[in-house]
Amino acid sequence: MNRNTIIGLVLIFAIFIGWSYWMQPSEEELEAQKQEQLAEQKKQQTNDSIREVSRVEQQALAEERKAIEQVEVAPIDGSSAYQQMLLKYGAFAHSGEGTDDFITVENDVMKITFATKGGRVLAVELKEYKTYDSLPLVLFNADSASFGYSFYSQGVHLNTNELYFQAFIPVVHEAGDRHVKVSGQDSTQLVMRLFADASAEGINPDKYFEYTYTIYGDKYMMDYDLHLKGMGNDISTRIPGFLELEWNTFLRKQEKTVDRLSGITIYYRANDGEVDYLSESDEDEKSFTDRLEWVSLKQRFFSTSLIIDDEFFDNPKLVHSTALNPMSSRYLKTMNVTLDVPVNGFNDSHTDFRFYFGPNDYNILRSYKLDLERQIPLGWSFFLLQWINRFVVIPVFTWLGHYGWNYGIVILLLTIMLKIVLFPIAYKTYRSTAKMRVLKPEIDEISKKFPKKEDSMKKQQATMALYKKAGVNPMAGCVPMLLQFPILIALFRFFPSSIELRQQSFLWANDLSSYDSIATLPFEIPFYGDHVSLFTLLMTVSTIIYTWMNNQMMSSSQQMPGMKTMMYMMPIMFLGIFNNYASGLSYYYFLANVITFGQMFVIRRTINEDKIYKKLQENKKKPKKKSGFSKRLEEASKKYNKPSKKK
Repeated sequence: MNRNTIIGLVLIFAIFIGWSYWMQPSEEELEAQKQEQLAEQKKQQTNDSIREVSRVEQQALAEERKAIEQVEVAPIDGSSAYQQMLLKYGAFAHSGEGTDDFITVENDVMKITFATKGGRVLAVELKEYKTYDSLPLVLFNADSASFGYSFYSQGVHLNTNELYFQAFIPVVHEAGDRHVKVSGQDSTQLVMRLFADASAEGINPDKYFEYTYTIYGDKYMMDYDLHLKGMGNDISTRIPGFLELEWNTFLRKQEKTVDRLSGITIYYRANDGEVDYLSESDEDEKSFTDRLEWVSLKQRFFSTSLIIDDEFFDNPKLVHSTALNPMSSRYLKTMNVTLDVPVNGFNDSHTDFRFYFGPNDYNILRSYKLDLERQIPLGWSFFLLQWINRFVVIPVFTWLGHYGWNYGIVILLLTIMLKIVLFPIAYKTYRSTAKMRVLKPEIDEISKKFPKKEDSMKKQQATMALYKKAGVNPMAGCVPMLLQFPILIALFRFFPSSIELRQQSFLWANDLSSYDSIATLPFEIPFYGDHVSLFTLLMTVSTIIYTWMNNQMMSSSQQMPGMKTMMYMMPIMFLGIFNNYASGLSYYYFLANVITFGQMFVIRRTINEDKIYKKLQENKKKPKKKSGFSKRLEEASKKYNKPSKKK
């Protein structure tokens, strides 16, 4: 090995050492690699855990389903006893008697109690809400609701409400023997089965009604599947291919304010997509041939809805009345719903439903894309009102509410924003009124010129000629005011139905969705009530002041005879109407009046009536161009009045 070879090897070794040193990761890179390895290990452990949980869940479900299919029912002693049960319950003799067990499934927003008798939802409690007197808000319970299918078995008329189901209770999310909890993105299922008989000795595990309830951790919507298996020879129905559903409920009183326009009624959506409802104020009954997609028992702020997926309810009969439940004074109306549910044969059919138990919150209901939000009275019958509420008021109100402010402040900010948007209209209205006011001396001169009643037409013509000559449109002040009415009416619909205001206090008002009371009267005043609402008084007083200020600005010629009296009478009439209405609405109208006072003060400071008068006098000197219509009308008049030539 010569010297050059040795030098080359040394250089190669030195380069290798230098490259290794140079490419060695820094301490930060080593730490990052370590964290990455730990994260990968943790991810692998998580995946292994998920697979293990899934395996355990599947195994548990399989074991439970196997157990329920092998339910042992005590045989009925004696053939005569069994024959008696057959006469009473048909092919469901073993399910005609039993123990009514209760299973509670609780998620993040509600608590649902199921009963093995009827296999139905027995009670629903909404966890995030309370009644007006601070009790748990229960939509319905065992005393106030029934839900079951009517059919015939061996000539005996039965309803599933009368029969006992066997319950399959999931064990994975179990919080107790009969209490299941589910949260977040998780879900759980509860299965109820009503078995037909095999013989006097027991049931047939291959013949049953099956209800499968799927409850999600954070939703008010619950899936509900009806499965009939092997029942073709054991049941029959009034209409082949349909089960008759009977759903009856006493609606409970949840709010302090209850009146004829509280919106307590039955809503439904037909197969053509139209949403309609029974009368809110009177008892109503409707049987019709339309097929329905959903039916909802609606209260002011809450509803219970049944939706059928991929099918339609047939032959619906809907009834609501004021017949009260004698067991309690907390019930308001009786709701009765009868529907024919389509089933694809009785041997192996599935019909999918959904239940909604929850608040009438616009954003929640709209998220289901079923038009359930149309139960909220936002002025759906008039497109302009619903557009104002859907695309302006609700988005702004929701956005302001997300900041966590008191809803009294939210209403104040909403009012200010609306008044800013409407300010150009208010400015134009005031400017038009100012023009009319500066012409008042000349109008008074016309009135003196034509004092007689029979000269009223001449007086009107002279007044209109003055307006035309000065370039003033007497209707210009009315049109901007009319443009504000849709907003006032839209908010009249929005505030009383806004669940966001429910039980929200502000100042002396305990609940902005109900009336505020500063005094309770020992007697009831007709058309007023037995209490005094301060927000309504403030609204009435401010409206009277606004009316007075408006009359001062307007010339007498702008008002029809008797209009002044009517303008003062309307606030007094509203006093009786709004005294029992949502205090949030009265508060809004009061704020709107106060802000209007400020706007009028600012506008009056900025408008120079002397300049307006000078401008109108200049307009009088300008030649007026006639419109094409006026020219044609004048030519036609001349032609008509031109004397004909004698022949």
